Parts: sequence; C-alpha cells; structure tokens
Amino acid sequence: MGDSGASGDSGAAGSPDALLGPADIRELAAALGVRPTKQRGQNFVIDANTVRRIVRTAGVRPDDTVVEVGPGLGSLTLALLEAAEQVVAVEIDDVLAAALPATILARMPERAPRFSLVHSDAMLVDELPGPPPTALVANLPYNVAVPVLLHMLDRFPTIERTLVMVQAEVADRLAADPGNKVYGVPSVKANWYADVKRAGSIGRNVFWPAPNVDSGLVSLVRREPPKTTATKREVFTVVDAAFAQRRKTLRAALAGWAGSPALAERALVAAGVSPQARGEALTVEEFARIAEAKPAGVTV
Repeated sequence: MGDSGASGDSGAAGSPDALLGPADIRELAAALGVRPTKQRGQNFVIDANTVRRIVRTAGVRPDDTVVEVGPGLGSLTLALLEAAEQVVAVEIDDVLAAALPATILARMPERAPRFSLVHSDAMLVDELPGPPPTALVANLPYNVAVPVLLHMLDRFPTIERTLVMVQAEVADRLAADPGNKVYGVPSVKANWYADVKRAGSIGRNVFWPAPNVDSGLVSLVRREPPKTTATKREVFTVVDAAFAQRRKTLRAALAGWAGSPALAERALVAAGVSPQARGEALTVEEFARIAEAKPAGVTV
C-alpha cells in the first residue's frame, strides 16, 4: 500500500503526506458518514502510488486543465493537482461534493486556487468553469463508465488526451479492434473521437472496498472523426442497429433501419460492405459509409 499520510500534515505538493493513504481515506469516510455504494459504483483508491501512476500514464502536463469525473474523497484529485495547471472535478454525490474543497485546502493549500468543483451528474454537464479542458483523467463509476466517457468527449472537443480507469472487461471492449469478439458499440463510438488503447491493469487491493472485478486503464488520444457527409447521429444510429442483433448479417440487422432487407443490401453494396458481414467486422469509417448510403426516406 502507499503512504498512509496519517500524520495529517498539509504536505506541500509533491510530498507523500499531501496524498491520501488507506488510513486517511477511512478516516475521511468515517467523519463524513460515507459508505461506498454499489448503486453509484463507488470504489475509492487508497494507494498513493497508484494515483501517481495514473497521472504519469495520462501524460498530464504542467499547462493542462484536467477534468475529473467522480473524484470521490479526492485521492486522484490531489495527484492531478500536483501535476496540472487546473483541475475541475465533477461530483454527483452531495456529501462528497461538499467535503472535497476542504480536503484540497487542508492537504494542498497552495494548490487550492487551481481547483474547482462542479456538483452535478456528469451526463448533464455541458460547460465547465475556467479554461477549456485539455485532458480527462478519471476513475469512472463502473455502471456508467461508457456513457459518461462518450458524453465528455462529445461535449468537450478540446479534450486531447483521456485516461480512464474502468472495469477490465469494459476496458477490453473500448479498446477492441474490428473482428475481436468483444468489439461492439462502445469500441466503434469511442473510435469516432479517438485512437483507443489499453494502457495497463489495476489490482483490486488498491481500492476500498476491494471490487470483485479487475480494473483496466484505457487511453484515448483525440483525432479527427471520419470524413463523411453523414452526421455523427446518423452514423451512431447505424452502429446501434448493427449490434442490436449482432449475430445477424448486416443485411438482416439493418433491415429495420433501411426499411427492408433489400434496401439494407442496396445501401451496404453502395458503401462497399458485404451484406453478409456482421457489425463486429466493420471499422467506424465503414459504418460512416453505410450511413451516407442510407435509402431515401430514412430518418434518424
């Protein structure tokens, strides 16, 4: 385990005491009456070495404005404040949101002015205080990880680099390539925004409570979306339809979208995609071509 920091010193940024260790996390939680809830997918990181590793892997720079979703008690927040120019944390939980600014002030007083808190559901956030965010680094609540990630990438195009900790199987899905059996809707949609890859694994013993699943890090580096005359919404509609019945051929799976199997086949042929293919074989660019070839009268 990392430094316990139990002395409670408000250590300077970069000193071990500034970060939260196991004893600090339990003390804080007890003082706040916080019991991590399954409903919100809460597992607090209690290891200082792990949060520093996450910040390092994320490539956080001194000029970055980092947005963090689900800061909890502030383990990762403090490590981000050591490295970044500004940190904006988005927290839905009333008790945690109320307590976090005091934790920052107590442990990193000289960095506190660089921290701001948005008390909200991340899925409803479409603006943030301060400079536009350049990075997203978060231990995402497992039950909403994919929608939150896609929402943040969509709403904040200035986010160039993202590193998220998610359930290992979600990490595998996000980073999967076409043809992989876990390649699906999250893989394609994440690829619309970014180059996606696995960036490491995180053991269960660095969390409190220890989850009964493994965790993985996913790196996303922003790139231009595919060049297409179709809108993102039109492309995502095709993606959703293709994977809603993933065992079916695209000719069958897209019949509802196109109006009939024959119209789906016509659109697929026009897009240069085999009507006998399945969704899991296609790149995001191929989905965009299908969306471009949609039959007349198809509305999204």
